[in-house]
Formats: sequence, C-alpha cells, structure tokens
Amino acid sequence: MVNDVVKCLIWDLDNTLWQGTLLEDGEVALADEIRDVIVELDARGILQSVCSKNDHDQAWERLEKLGLAEYFVLPQISWGPKSEAVRSIADQLQFAYRTIAFIDDQPTERAEVNYHLPEVRCYPAEQALSLLGLAEFTPPVVTEDSRGRRAMYQANFRRDAERAEFTGPDDDFLRTLDLVLEIQRARPQDLARVAELTERTSQMNATGVHYSEETLRGLIGGPGHEVLVVSLADRFGPHGAVGVVLLVRGAHAWHLRLLATSCRVVSFGAGSMILRWLTDAAARAGVHLVADFRPTGRNRMMEVAYRFAGFTTASCDCLDLPTTADVQLLHLEPAPQSPPDTMRIRVPVPFSTAPDTEWVRADG
Repeated sequence: MVNDVVKCLIWDLDNTLWQGTLLEDGEVALADEIRDVIVELDARGILQSVCSKNDHDQAWERLEKLGLAEYFVLPQISWGPKSEAVRSIADQLQFAYRTIAFIDDQPTERAEVNYHLPEVRCYPAEQALSLLGLAEFTPPVVTEDSRGRRAMYQANFRRDAERAEFTGPDDDFLRTLDLVLEIQRARPQDLARVAELTERTSQMNATGVHYSEETLRGLIGGPGHEVLVVSLADRFGPHGAVGVVLLVRGAHAWHLRLLATSCRVVSFGAGSMILRWLTDAAARAGVHLVADFRPTGRNRMMEVAYRFAGFTTASCDCLDLPTTADVQLLHLEPAPQSPPDTMRIRVPVPFSTAPDTEWVRADG
C-alpha cells in the first residue's frame, strides 16, 4: 500500500485544518503553513476534500472566507460517521480506498475510519506540515494535466449534473457539449503524461503494454513512427490528455501498435472516434490498417471497439509485421469515413483531411 501515491487527501476541519472549534469558538485561525500544504498538494495533482462534524453552511462559509473552498471536491460536512463520509468521497471519485488519505486530530475518529476502511491511510493532525515530504504525497512526475486535475474533476461534476437533468438521447446531449477531440504529435513535455496513460489505462488499452517515457522518446525519432497524444475539451473545460496512439506508417500498411484511452471518456466515444478518423486517413493514403490486440482480461471493450470498426482476423499480405506470440494482428482494408456529428476532430497536418486541419461534417 505504501507504494501507492495518494490520490485524495480528506481533511478534518476543527483543530486540524484550522485552529479552534468553529461552533464553540466562533472564530478559527488558519496557519499560513497549512495553506501552503493545501496549495502545494493541489499543484501536485492530489485532490482534496473535507470530512467534518459541523454545521455545513457555517463551515463552508468559513472555508469560503479563508479562500480555500475552491480547493475541496465533494465536501462532506454533517454529523454522521466519518467512515461513511470518507467512503462516499472515494466511491464518487471512483478511487481505490488504498489511494485515499484522512487526517484528523481525534484518535477515535481515525480509529473509526480505520476500522471500517482499513486501506485508507490515517494521519494525526500534528503530521499535517510534514505531509509534503512523504513519498505517498510525492508523485514521481507532475504533468500539466496533474496541475489541472482538480479543475477537470469539478468540471466533470457540473457536466454530470447537467446530463442528469437532460431528458433527450445521449447523442443529443453530446452535441450540446461542443466537444473537440485533438490528435497531435506528442511533444517532449507530453511524454510523461503519455507514459502515464499507457500504465493507468486498462479497459480501453488494446495490448496492456506499458511504455516508459524513455521508450516513447526513442520512438519519436524512429522512421515512420508516430506517437500521438489525444486530448478532449468541451464547453465545461478541458479533459486533458485522454488517449495515446502508437503508429508505424509503412508504404502499404499502417501498423497500430497501441491505442489506449482513459476510461473516463468512454461515454464520449473517444476510442471509436479515433478509430474512425484513423480509418479515414488510411483510406485516403491508400494503405491498410493493422492493429495489435492482446487480451488482458480487462480490455474486452477495446476488442469490441476494433470489431465494431471493421477489423477482422482475415489474412492479408500486409500482416507480415513484427509482433510477439501473445499479440493478435487485426486487419482492416479501410474505406473513407464520414466525420462524426457529435464532435469536431482536430488533427496534425500530416494526417489532415482538410486544409484547416479540422475533420468535421460539411453541415457542422
């Protein structure tokens, strides 16, 4: 467990985040050093929340006056058991309990959380100022997406709330989002995030193979090799980097070594849209597409996406490509595709199907 970086730290308020008890003292004080910890954890991409036995409106008003409310997602301020509040936060974030941390000045509260959620790491309040020096609060790499992680989650909560109120079909809702899928060549500063995507994606990862930043850097310079990073944005804000494409472009076939997308954009159809664009680009280039697929026990969704896009195990001369024994080669003789009507796709110049480098419907 200690090898897992904390994804979310949940703060108690009274005599932990601030000095004093709000309902008894009326006024509470925030140490500058605690503010610094909160700001730095946020910059490292570690989400933070609140779990406090307090009057909700009064406590939240105080957090707003202190300029801290914006830093906390899914706050739980009520009089119920703290283990239930911690569980609720973790489940809504869809984080494993081992990646959750809880800090509280009361040993009984820490014990109650630890009893019901033994994987959650609990810390006494006096350890707050030392958290930044602990390995579990120090991600090995902090990417641009990491620094914007809280804003992306907050945008997602607003998006989900609007979707819950929308009464039409899913595609109609997607059209209201002004989705833009951007596919571009990975830059050196993108490689840490691309490597993270190959490691963290599982359900929507065609091979389950992890690529290190060093390996990806070597591929960028290889003849015919393309390392493409996929990002998504809509009217609520950016989703950040959500996918990676590793492609080897040959004279007669393009070899798709890896397609992986984040599970959080499955509902937007990001993986199928990437395949749709790539199929169109290959058709226009007059080449076949060959994709690596390796069953991992968790990536059945990716196999379905390939099959739905038309990939088969049919034999073809272009299948004489380097691979390993546990990797299956899927083949597609592509035909031109129509751009989607639920999003715009921005593409790099070498693959562009339009002078403005946007692949959109004529009526879009």
